[in-house]
Amino acid sequence: MPKDFLKGASDSYDVVVIGSGLGGLTAANILARDGMKVLLLEQHYKLGGLATWFKRPGGHIFDISLHGFPHGMVKSCRRYWSKEIADSIVQLERVRFDNPMFALTTSFDRKDFTDLLTTKFGIQQTKVVQFFDAARGMNFFDDQQRTTKQLFEEFFPGREDVVRLLMEPITYANGSTLEDPAITYGIVFSNFMSKGVFVFQGGTDKLVKAMEKEMKRNGVDVRINCDVEKINVVGDKVRSVEVNGRTIETKAVVSNANLRSTIFDLVGEEKLDDSFVQNAKAVRLNNSSTQVYMAMQDGDTVPRETGDLLFCSTAERFQTDLLLSRDITSRTFSFYYPDTRPEGKGRTLIVSSTNANYSDWENLNKEQYEASKTDLVEGTLDALEKYVPNCRERIVHAEAATPITFEHYTKHVNGSSFGTKFEGLTVSRALPEQIDGLYHAGSCGIIMSGWLGTINYGVIVANDVINQISSAPTVAT
Repeated sequence: MPKDFLKGASDSYDVVVIGSGLGGLTAANILARDGMKVLLLEQHYKLGGLATWFKRPGGHIFDISLHGFPHGMVKSCRRYWSKEIADSIVQLERVRFDNPMFALTTSFDRKDFTDLLTTKFGIQQTKVVQFFDAARGMNFFDDQQRTTKQLFEEFFPGREDVVRLLMEPITYANGSTLEDPAITYGIVFSNFMSKGVFVFQGGTDKLVKAMEKEMKRNGVDVRINCDVEKINVVGDKVRSVEVNGRTIETKAVVSNANLRSTIFDLVGEEKLDDSFVQNAKAVRLNNSSTQVYMAMQDGDTVPRETGDLLFCSTAERFQTDLLLSRDITSRTFSFYYPDTRPEGKGRTLIVSSTNANYSDWENLNKEQYEASKTDLVEGTLDALEKYVPNCRERIVHAEAATPITFEHYTKHVNGSSFGTKFEGLTVSRALPEQIDGLYHAGSCGIIMSGWLGTINYGVIVANDVINQISSAPTVAT
């Protein structure tokens, strides 16, 4: 008989959390810590969503996707998770750029950016200070019509090199484009450039295991291989969820699934107002990505000067559409040195990341798909040769992941790496106004994307749920 992954689960909970991305994990932990009876349901066999890992024969352990987040993660993890998790966050010291316009290494903080812009790029310091102050001062309630391109034209007119320096990492970090609202750039960039880029030392396997331990300590009922089929709504209120052949009652649901699949698949538009449905249908998905995972031979590594993050490109100009093209000209290499996983086997791993369109992969037949993956690996090795000489002889394992891969394992619509575009945040926040007890905490809008944004969105939604349940009238029995 197939294993019953819900064996021992109760028939009712205060809150059911659907999905275990960072937003879902954080919401579940906070709710349980507040005394709620919480059930976390994950459709995959592993927690973490895109912030997870996988193993390959020979002991290779790869983190999924490109990882990097602002210093604010330290405070959020210490406050909403544990000191152990917060203390494992370390700064990346070398962020490199190599493209036809410039080549440089930076610590990716405000001081270093200011020095680079004034000395290497010849921008007046007063203008640099004004730009950073403008970015720091942006918030969600600012003008949403002003684009990032217009922001750059205001401060650095005609300076495509400056735009490339300031924009390229953010595009990789959360899918932001020049056509998106300026506030989506300013808020994210100002978070990063204050103190630099950080990662979790020990790998995401250590991170997710620590989060799971902390959740269970706080009483969260964690279940894997549990794919929620439907959120049942009676009248205008959440009543239960259907999962693995069972119906589990709940006062509230926090969906960490994609916003569109939450609304149209798990709930159904017939339960929602027409105007809300139209707004939801207008929400654009964010782009996906491709990854190439590479492991070097035991004992072989590269000099630390190679960098921690390397933004490399052969494109003469920075254009966001080029970053999505199948004709890849730009890649981000993330180097995982032996001390990334101090308790591991002392190996050097390299992950290449490129933004991608789902449409370029969805209609390929099996032979075409496998051939395209092979081409992706070969092209990546060609590009890596410049930075890791003789890389083909030194790399013992290489494999590719595509938008189809991410869709399969995460059920993100179209393999979206960052959920939805900016307008999705308003729709996400309005869900409880449509259905009492229904919340969404997925990667949604540029501001709530990436590691820190998603964790903080989980915090916001958890507090909303606590306020809802604590203020609900007690029903006499």
